Amino acid sequence: MSGEMSPTGEHSGPGSSPGLRASHADRDRVVDVLRIAAGDGLLTADELDERLEAALSARTLDELAGLTADLPVASTPAGGAAAGGVVPKDVVRIDHVFSGAVKRTGRWVLPRRLELAVSWCDVTLDFTEAVITQGTLQIDVAMTGKTLTLVTGPGVEIDADGLTRIHCPLKHRSTRTPPDGTPVRLRVELVGQKAYGSVVVRPARRGFGQWLLRRPSSRPTED
Repeated sequence: MSGEMSPTGEHSGPGSSPGLRASHADRDRVVDVLRIAAGDGLLTADELDERLEAALSARTLDELAGLTADLPVASTPAGGAAAGGVVPKDVVRIDHVFSGAVKRTGRWVLPRRLELAVSWCDVTLDFTEAVITQGTLQIDVAMTGKTLTLVTGPGVEIDADGLTRIHCPLKHRSTRTPPDGTPVRLRVELVGQKAYGSVVVRPARRGFGQWLLRRPSSRPTED
């Protein structure tokens, strides 16, 4: 007997207790499963939003299991907080001077600490599909010129209080109607100095397909 699929993507045995309370790590793994499924076209934008909200507010493993019960095993990442058993690096340093744009997007594994030593290069750090390995990520900024863009997702919070900005405005665009009570999955703390240019914090942009799915119907109502 193979058992049922657990929120971690593994088969649970007869002794498992799906009614147990869910941890933040359990919720994070289900969120990863849902995002991969949406990227594979298995969930619509509305379905993804609905399930993400339910996953982030779930209290038991049983509630989480129901959110991925209709998804194939191939969409489920294996391992712990880092998919595929990838061990996060303690420190990642990015050095760029007068070169092309620096981008970290898609399913990139967050290190425990990130150092930015960048001059006159745009930097984009997209956390919407990032593999979150701990609750807090410190980014040591030593950046001059251009734009530092941070793309947030559900439960991702940016703290720029520790960042010294010199002729560098901070543009913080809040997420669209975040669900009440959404727990913070990742707190990104910016420290150091950013001179000139700007810092932009924004939610992920909607794709064309998501725009069509969310577009209000223009069809006239019948009397």
